Amino acid sequence: MNDQPALPPTTDSRAVRVTGGHRLEGTVTVQGSKNIALHLYAATLLADEPLTLTGAPEILDTLVCAEILNHTGTPTKVVGDRFETAPAAAWYPVIPDQLGRRIRTTAVMAAALLTRAGQVSFPLPGGDAFCHRLIDRHLAAMEAAGATVAVTGTKVKARIASWDQAAFTTDVLTHSWGPSLGATVTAMLLAARLRGTSTILNPSVEPEVLVTAAVLAASGVGITWEGTTWEGTTALHVTGTDRITGGAFQVPPDRLEAATLALAAAITGGTVQLDNFPTTEFPDGLVAVFADAGIELVPVNGGTLARCPAGPRAVQMATGPHPAFPTDVQPQLTAFLTQAPGTSRIEERVYRERATHIGPLRALGAAVNADGATITVRGASPLAAADVAGEDIRAATAALIAALAAEGTSTIRGMYHLRRGYDSLLPKLASLGARLTIDQEMP
Repeated sequence: MNDQPALPPTTDSRAVRVTGGHRLEGTVTVQGSKNIALHLYAATLLADEPLTLTGAPEILDTLVCAEILNHTGTPTKVVGDRFETAPAAAWYPVIPDQLGRRIRTTAVMAAALLTRAGQVSFPLPGGDAFCHRLIDRHLAAMEAAGATVAVTGTKVKARIASWDQAAFTTDVLTHSWGPSLGATVTAMLLAARLRGTSTILNPSVEPEVLVTAAVLAASGVGITWEGTTWEGTTALHVTGTDRITGGAFQVPPDRLEAATLALAAAITGGTVQLDNFPTTEFPDGLVAVFADAGIELVPVNGGTLARCPAGPRAVQMATGPHPAFPTDVQPQLTAFLTQAPGTSRIEERVYRERATHIGPLRALGAAVNADGATITVRGASPLAAADVAGEDIRAATAALIAALAAEGTSTIRGMYHLRRGYDSLLPKLASLGARLTIDQEMP
């Protein structure tokens, strides 16, 4: 099952040329969630039967994860939006550097391999480098599960000498931004095959965690929550099993792409229908901020109509853990707020150093600056075409959104990052009326 498409190179010299000033109108389908899918790919390592994920996003990170699974023993193939796995006959628990450094969920996949093989070697994760992000809570969970963990330079080795330990307790609360999403999934995967009931204190309740927990529960793992809301959730209990079943599971649509498309429509004064994304799937914090900013999210035929009929409005807001405003939509919102009269202030409370989008936006003419964790946007700014680069997924997307409202034709470099996060964002924008082309080679 290793006939998935060849893994693309780690660079992409192409660029997007965007001519601003065109209203977006029409209907689009939202892709499967990138971040949910990447955690589910790790969970497939635990299955004792064939497991298929449908609606998987056709992005570079999907291909990287499939390559990791094949390399470490789990037969995997990607066919369109289907991610198909079969149980491993043997394990090779080494995640190659050239693969592990391309994605953010390397430690989560390593935890699943540790659970299966009793040992694992992996590089420190890659993915977007918009700020320094630790994996200490992941490593603490491995140690709590009985592993000896050694970090040497950029390599991590973990080994469980004995499986006598029946269960464990670990706390995934970070010192800076609340519960760790990834470490919560890491701990779940470690506990899923252990005897007894393990306890994860202060778990994340991001959709990535909830969907992974639901898949594990449907596959025979005991999952019990203490509390049902962010304010009341204090622990997650995982009762392991010696057999995890397979089956077929649907990857939910991507709330981050849905929000990105809504902001793209709003900055152009257009109206876009997200035909497979119900309004109720947006986080409450996002809905509230969008409303303050003048963006309407209207339920229609099981989807959402996004529009900004009275134009952008300045806001005072903060990012935070689910169900607060997602940090992965903050750069795109910042781009939108450049067109809102007045002064907007954004407190970045998840990744306090997240400001890689500020430079590209300023190059396009935005009056925006970052002071520590506070981003200030003064608008409305007359944006003008520029040649800019986005060095991570959301920074490239923020530049793209701003270019939709800029006068003239902008060049946005960062195609590799866009392809990591979105399977067809550019064709979707073009179908809605955006004027854009992709240059095959750029100097």
